Parts: sequence; structure tokens; C-alpha cells
Amino acid sequence: MPGSIVKTAISGVLIACTLIILTFSSAWAVEPDSSWPEVLEEAKGQTVYFNAWGGSDRINQYLQWASSRLEQDYGVTLQHVKVADISEIVGQLEAAKSVGRNGNGHVDLMWVNGENFATMKSSDLLWGAFADNLPNAGLVRQSPSITSDFSVPVEGLESPWGGAQLVFIVDSASTSNPPASAAELLEFVGNGGRFAYPAPPAFHGTTLVKQLLIELLADDAKASAALTLPVAQADFMSVTIPLWVYLDKLHPQLLGGGSSWPISGEMTLQLLDDAELDIAISFNPNEASAAVQNDQLPDTVRTYVFENGTIGNTHFVTIPWNASAKAGAMVAANFLLSPEAQARKADPEFWGDPTVLDMRALDEAQREIFDAIDLGKWALPMGEGDVLSEPHASWAAALERAWIERYGQ
Repeated sequence: MPGSIVKTAISGVLIACTLIILTFSSAWAVEPDSSWPEVLEEAKGQTVYFNAWGGSDRINQYLQWASSRLEQDYGVTLQHVKVADISEIVGQLEAAKSVGRNGNGHVDLMWVNGENFATMKSSDLLWGAFADNLPNAGLVRQSPSITSDFSVPVEGLESPWGGAQLVFIVDSASTSNPPASAAELLEFVGNGGRFAYPAPPAFHGTTLVKQLLIELLADDAKASAALTLPVAQADFMSVTIPLWVYLDKLHPQLLGGGSSWPISGEMTLQLLDDAELDIAISFNPNEASAAVQNDQLPDTVRTYVFENGTIGNTHFVTIPWNASAKAGAMVAANFLLSPEAQARKADPEFWGDPTVLDMRALDEAQREIFDAIDLGKWALPMGEGDVLSEPHASWAAALERAWIERYGQ
């Protein structure tokens, strides 16, 4: 009898402890729609592993600043995990999902583009509609590129971080009349103009290929409409014939003759500075301002877009379904949307990436921070050039495969 009493008592204690642990765990496991005070409280002391591109010193320094501010104000440590291609991280998450590793993930926050977002959404790798719960979400401007990412509805599954548009940078001292269309670009290189673009799947190269395809199909309403749908629903070869005809003419006249390519958009800037190219490519309308201020380009450079506009989009951050520090990731995403962080990010002295905030939603003091930013004469003039919508996310991979098959070494 005494033994049974002891066993019963021990069992009671174990059950009670289990209930306490479960109650404690549930109290501290935030959901995408948890109250913000709960999120802030749980986030304290967490380390957020932010997987983001690490190929820019300015961006890396900006994230170091953001990390120090998050630690100081919220007790959250932001650890920048530098990656060359975020699609590799998406692949790792897909592998984890396939073997049932649904907790204690090593990726808490990710900087993603539309193609990777589409993959994560279709593969159920996203946590939930956390972005709608961020206090600073109310400051974000409403636009098609924010509600849909590469034609894929966002639905709160990622938080906007910055704007982008394909731009061209030239040295006005040597190139006074740069090409303003795909047709003029072909004529430009035919007359000795020096141009090159990164080979897909490098991001800037893929973007230029999409830009050319959009422009070449502008007079074909049916083919243009196909770009807004999943590529599987289109006759890919028929739609893309004008692109391959164009590139077959363009490539032999490029720097490198179609056999060697710049490795990145950043490399085209260096080649422009070295006077080996006449035109550089960027996906940041303010890139030239930052480069001039950092002595990476001469004062005579200018930024422009094609006369009928160029591709533009919004880049986002998101939280995987198995992140270990979801609360901390939400706090970090919210801070990256703050007027302070967005203004610093928009300043070419620090980065020069266009903001996603609606100036009308800010108070006077917050607007003054943005008004004080001097983009200089080197950036794309405000409001110049239409922003064209991205094709559906599935087109990027299909175009990359076809490009590599035709032109890859």
C-alpha cells in the first residue's frame, strides 16, 4: 500500500509538471495573430537567424546597424546569415519539410524574391499571415507589387521591405544618347556600343531577359497576357520565339561575344567604372547615387529606364513554418518597416534602397527624415519611367533553363 501511495503521488506530480510545462509552452508560443505585447515579451532574448544576400558591403553594414538597434530596443539579436543564393535555403527547407522536421529550424527570417516566395507558398513552407499583424504594416503604401509578388497573392505571408526597378546607368561624359528600347539597344551594340549582362540564373541577367521579352511581346496582346499566368498554361516556345531571335542577334555583339559574361549586376558597375562597358545594370534606382558617394563611380554617371518603362517589384522578408524564433522574427520584420529603418535604408549614404512606406501615412517628423535624404543627380529622377509588372513567378525558371540550354557553356 505505501508503495502504491508513493507511485500515485509521483504520477500526480509528473502529471502536474507536464500540465505546467504545456501551459507555459502554449503561453509562450506566439501565433501570427498574437497580440503585439505577447510578441514583444516572447521575443526578448531570442536570436533571429536572418538569411539574406551577403554580397554587398553596404547592405551588410546596414544589417549590422539594424542588429544593434534591435538588441538595444527589444532585446533581440539579429544574426545575418550571408547567403549567395536564397533559393539554396528554400531547397534546404523543402528537404526539412519532406522528412518531417517541423520544429527548431535554423532559419528564422528570410529575404526572398517573388520566385522563391512562390515556391515556398506552393510547398507550404511559410508560417502564416504574420505581416498583417505588424504595427508598422499600417504605414505601407498599397500597390499591386505589394499585394501580389510576381503575380502570386501575398496574403500577409511576407512583409514588404523595399522597392526595386530595373535601371540602366551610363557615364554621360562618354554616352550622351543611350538606347531607350530593346530595338535601340540592338542598334547601339551594332554601332560599337559596349554592353553585357550577367548570364542567367544570375538575378540581373534573368531580369533583363524578362524585360526584353515583355517589350518584344508588347504588340501581341495574347502572348503578353500569357506572361501573367503560370508558364505551364502557356505555349512557352511559341511565346518566347521573338526573344531567342533577338538574343541570337545581340549576343555576338556583346562584350565577351556571348562566350563570357559578368557574374553580377555589381560587376557591370565595376566594368562601367573601368570604361570597359558603356551601360551598367542595376535593380535599384538609387544605386548610382550610393556608388558615387562611395567613390565607386564617377560624378558624371546618370540613371535612366527604357522609354516604355522597365520591370519593377517589391522585395520582402518572410518567416518559415519551422522557425525557432518566430516572435523575434516578427519584431525584426516590424523594425525593418519602421520610418527610422526605412529612411536609413533609402539614404544612399547607407544603402539607397527605395522605401515601401506611404509618406501620407507618416507624421510630420517622420516625413522630414525622408525629405532630408539627398539622392543627387545620379539616381533615377522621382516618378520617371513606368514600372512594368513582373511575369508570373514560374516564368523565371523556365526562361533560365531555356537560356542555359541555348547559350550556356
